[in-house]
Amino acid sequence: MSSPDPQVRAARNLADLSPESKPSKSRSQSRGPVVAVTGAATGVGELLTARLAASEEIKQVIAIDERRGEVSEAIWHILDVRDPAIAEKLRGADVVVHLALDLDLETDPAARTAYNVRGTQTVLTAAAAVGVHRVVLCTSAMVYGALPDNDIPLAEDAELRATAEATGVGDLLEIERLGRRAPRAHPGLNVTVVRPTVLVGGTDTALTRYFESPRLLVVAGSRPTWQFCHVDDLVTALEYAALEKIDGEFAVGCDGWLEQQEVEELSGVRRMELPSAVALGAAARLHRIGLTPSPAGDLAYTMHPWVVSVSRLHDAGWRPGWTNEEVLAALLEEVEGRHTVAGRRLGRKDATAAGAAGATVALLGTAALVRRARKARRRI
Repeated sequence: MSSPDPQVRAARNLADLSPESKPSKSRSQSRGPVVAVTGAATGVGELLTARLAASEEIKQVIAIDERRGEVSEAIWHILDVRDPAIAEKLRGADVVVHLALDLDLETDPAARTAYNVRGTQTVLTAAAAVGVHRVVLCTSAMVYGALPDNDIPLAEDAELRATAEATGVGDLLEIERLGRRAPRAHPGLNVTVVRPTVLVGGTDTALTRYFESPRLLVVAGSRPTWQFCHVDDLVTALEYAALEKIDGEFAVGCDGWLEQQEVEELSGVRRMELPSAVALGAAARLHRIGLTPSPAGDLAYTMHPWVVSVSRLHDAGWRPGWTNEEVLAALLEEVEGRHTVAGRRLGRKDATAAGAAGATVALLGTAALVRRARKARRRI
């Protein structure tokens, strides 16, 4: 992964771990908004907090997380976003950017949903209660769904046709539903929804793990298309939303897309093609018996197109700093040395012993053996 842009690096270099950080006099006199960021200590939240803290267009940054981060220019509050006490911590904020989400593949699905949905509900209600006028939610372009009849690219106002079958997508759909309801329940509260495409840069998802495989699985008869979004570009898009340069619902990602053949040529990784019934059936069985963290629904996003226009950001004056080719190269560099088959991470020893195609065959064979064993038990 490339280093954050110079503005973010500068903010980090100036960071000081003193718990008594105070805004500077010049910052307190700024006419810009006060922006609160949840999930501010890690990942995208940390990068956004640093960028906003370094911006002369922002009056003050309120950072909220379960631990203190390293951006000393922000005012830190340590608590769980599901705690109703968050309302008092948001008092005085003009905008809240809610990034405290758990989309970890290894998290128990029920616990993940409970955290994501309850956290979003609490933040929206608390923000409205203390007079925040805008909440920015970050979901994913996955909510459009990956379907064979999708337009290429999809319009940003296209119908959301995803189902809850892929990792975390059910949570994201519910978060968007909460976002649509909030302005009706709380007049005066505006909600902006940001939908990044395949997110790359310190991320671990079923889609980034796809590129950790020794062979790129391609389902026969499918038409995969790839549109990436580097975290640097997501951060600048979120900054646009925080500064109210854009509102409503919009996508963020690189311009254009890559066909599967282009991905294979650029990556140098060969494909392994399987019939649809074999690939989907094996994925479902492997997940059901606990061999892989990814449900079969994740496979659809590597089969069918779900690229989307980013015209709303373009109209607002935003431009991506990365191309699809550059993000793919960064992703391949980031995952080098990792070994994943069917969504399951293998240790170096396992991967070496299994070999490239052999690892996949071994997992598919395991599913077949489990199926035979179950049939045998039923006959006893």
